[in-house]
Amino acid sequence: MIKVPTSLISGPSPQNALMLDGCSVIEQCIHSMEAKGTMYLEEHLLLIVLDGTATLSYGKQQYIVGKNQMILLKKAMAVKYDKVGNPDNDNIYDSLMFSLKDDLLKSFLATSEIKIPKIEGEVKTDVYPMNECLVAFAHSMKPYFFDHSVVQPGQLRLKIMELLYDLADGNRNMFLQIIQLHEPVRADIRHVVEKNYASPVSLSELAYLSGRSLSSFKRDFQGIYNMSPALWIREKRLEKAKEMLETTQLPVSEICYSLGFENISHFSRIFKEYHGKAPTVVRH
Repeated sequence: MIKVPTSLISGPSPQNALMLDGCSVIEQCIHSMEAKGTMYLEEHLLLIVLDGTATLSYGKQQYIVGKNQMILLKKAMAVKYDKVGNPDNDNIYDSLMFSLKDDLLKSFLATSEIKIPKIEGEVKTDVYPMNECLVAFAHSMKPYFFDHSVVQPGQLRLKIMELLYDLADGNRNMFLQIIQLHEPVRADIRHVVEKNYASPVSLSELAYLSGRSLSSFKRDFQGIYNMSPALWIREKRLEKAKEMLETTQLPVSEICYSLGFENISHFSRIFKEYHGKAPTVVRH
């Protein structure tokens, strides 16, 4: 599982990236028949596909993003991806990924003159076509990746604001999604934690996904489960780890990190305390 954007920027084979106040724009242009994996979103992610196809799976949902299409995914999600190059264009897969931090969205919504509509109910994630303005915008970003020295922070901020204006003007549902990222809708805590506990998600991220402050999340969780969220999540992850050890051939280290445990020695110790056996013994 790769963490996006961190792993793409600072991993063993970093992608072309532009940085702005902790936000990133990442170019991924590869010659490949297929690339598969799982990414954990540390920030909200706008994916724009310029060529090829990306199939994304989250829970029971599947989204297919083709040429000149886009999708907006909220942070704290573990998403399976399958990227396929265009066979009619030298198997090229070409995309741009924009990580959108809460502060940036807050700044845009506070300073733009756009009237913010009232949202009735949750706006679902979906794949949308890009209009001519958005396609032109995406291609206007390309030169910035080839000569990083000419990109000033102020320039990049203006480009991202241009992107948000284009989205607000060209796609109402996408704009409603952006508003909802900044003002998340309250969700059922049981649904949120059951769906996400097996991802390397933090308590503050779970609170965000439930549409609550961290203190409200902890209080409401305690009222439902009669235990702290940290203890409940740890026990559920340890049960999941035992299941993965018994049913898969994944290395212990991969199971440990994929479930959000920080290091193998700590994982092994609390696993043995909970199950009475070390992970390696359960595997054998």
